[in-house]
Amino acid sequence: MLEMNDVHTYYGVSHILFGISLTVREGEVVCLLGRNGAGKSTTMKSIIGLTPPRKGMVRFKGETISGEKPYIIARKGIGYVPDDRRVFADLTVGENLEITEIQKGSKSTWNKESVYNIFPMLKHIESRKAGFLSGGEQQMLTIARALMTNPEFLLLDEPTEGLAPMIVKMLEEQIHEVKDKGMTVLLAEQNQQVALRLSNRGYIIDNGVIKFEGTIQTLKENEEIRKKYLFAEAE
Repeated sequence: MLEMNDVHTYYGVSHILFGISLTVREGEVVCLLGRNGAGKSTTMKSIIGLTPPRKGMVRFKGETISGEKPYIIARKGIGYVPDDRRVFADLTVGENLEITEIQKGSKSTWNKESVYNIFPMLKHIESRKAGFLSGGEQQMLTIARALMTNPEFLLLDEPTEGLAPMIVKMLEEQIHEVKDKGMTVLLAEQNQQVALRLSNRGYIIDNGVIKFEGTIQTLKENEEIRKKYLFAEAE
């Protein structure tokens, strides 16, 4: 469903990604693991068009999307959950969802009711302004808001970052429910344990270069690569 081929991305004159190549097949959850600053968020932004690759190709369902504007890429069926949440602080939870809703006829899976089934906490605070939500509540809202666009593919950038362990556990369960509904996901994450439990395959990025790709089982068994490029041990 998604393919990156030899992608090089820059911030100004700073070369950040060096020849990134990865694939995500339909129905998979693929994790992109790495330390802070390794290039995970830049990879996500290169896909969605916020930092277009200067070299290389990004394809979605066989169509080249590198160089397209972010709103065009989103309309093609990619939902993006950024690492800084970006809720509309002056709008209520319900209004945040309504303003992003895109219905696609018979292909539509997500609406307020189905989103609230996954994130019941949001239903209870539907009339609360997003600026007054906790970090965990804002993260749930950001994911829910992306689902309201009825994407075929979801980019999740550091969804558990900065959250309390209890909220991380809850969010993991909710992402698992989204996965069970057939959503294809690329998950960028520092939390190794959460990512490995959710994913089918994994990549490790370090200093803008892919250092490992393979199945989750292979990654779990490769203690040397985990110690070299990741902080935590796999469960």
